[in-house]
Amino acid sequence: MEITPLGDSALLVRVCDRLDDDPALALDRVLEALRKLEAANLPGTIELTSAYTTIAVFFDPVRVLEAGAPANAVHEWLGDRIRAAVTDNIDPAVAATEPRLVHIPVCYGGKHGPDLDDVARHTGLSPEEVARRHSAGEYRVHCIGFSPGFPYLGGLPPELAMPRRATPRKSVPAGSIGIGGAQTGIYPLPSPGGWHLIGRTPARLFSQDADPPSLLRAGDRVCFLAITSEQFETWTE
Repeated sequence: MEITPLGDSALLVRVCDRLDDDPALALDRVLEALRKLEAANLPGTIELTSAYTTIAVFFDPVRVLEAGAPANAVHEWLGDRIRAAVTDNIDPAVAATEPRLVHIPVCYGGKHGPDLDDVARHTGLSPEEVARRHSAGEYRVHCIGFSPGFPYLGGLPPELAMPRRATPRKSVPAGSIGIGGAQTGIYPLPSPGGWHLIGRTPARLFSQDADPPSLLRAGDRVCFLAITSEQFETWTE
């Protein structure tokens, strides 16, 4: 484990070196470290943010100093406590917690998935087969980022992987489901984007009035449920 400064009020905890060797194992190791850090209640901590192989620990330097850190060694003092927390044995009750399974409805193709035909041509499959294979698997949320609530989902069938668009769109509708590289993801809010759009969900993935505001969180299992355009228009949560 490596702990390095990330500016003057954050530390980056590198839990593992590589993602490609075993993405599922990397995710499990990051989530275990995240649970340990959450349980540790580190002094001055403002937010813990997990990524593919790392966790960012954002903190208030003043509160860390008040907790006893030397003025000339705030990073080192907090780093020692992070290292101790991550290497402690995790509570078996926490370790046994099963990840949530979330079903996401999606209407494939047409106006909701303008790039489905392009993905089909690239893969040599029919549009219907691309949609079938995309909705047949189970995915894991590796991290949330890019925009509020955007989930990076691992588990895309390898035959559906394709490079990002050469020219990103200036605006992607909220709920759009795309393929970028070896991953799939969902745009929670209207935003620019360079992933290939194959469908769209009527589900709301982010709401600032909800608690928590993001529907998905790191570690969740996700299954897509194919729906018709008529069901999309009449869908209610």
